[in-house]
Amino acid sequence: VQLQASGGGLVQAGGSLRLSCAASGRTFSNYAMGWFRQAPGKEREFVTAINWSGGLTYYGNSVKGRFTISRDNAKNTVYLQMNSLKPEDTAVYYCAAGRRSCSGYGCYSGGDGYIYWGQGTQVTVSS
Repeated sequence: VQLQASGGGLVQAGGSLRLSCAASGRTFSNYAMGWFRQAPGKEREFVTAINWSGGLTYYGNSVKGRFTISRDNAKNTVYLQMNSLKPEDTAVYYCAAGRRSCSGYGCYSGGDGYIYWGQGTQVTVSS
């Protein structure tokens, strides 16, 4: 699976952005999808994930209530709607495809469970 993330940019605190991750190469609905982020000097952080059908979603504590993940299997795309952005959300955001059989928060939030990774898109939130 090839993953292409887009939609990043510069936004003021309190603003919104919508990231997209387009997949190609294999059957998109065979994969759970996740978003991770990494800020300079920090470890990679789990943001959110969605199961293969879109019926289950998981969120990291720092984004719960502000970010929403969704997917459109017909368009081979997963989305990340980010609202009420904060300067601490500044990072490179990566989408990733994981196993359809993934089960539970631990599986979805662990980066090691993902097979394919996109190239990342920069999100910068100014104060």
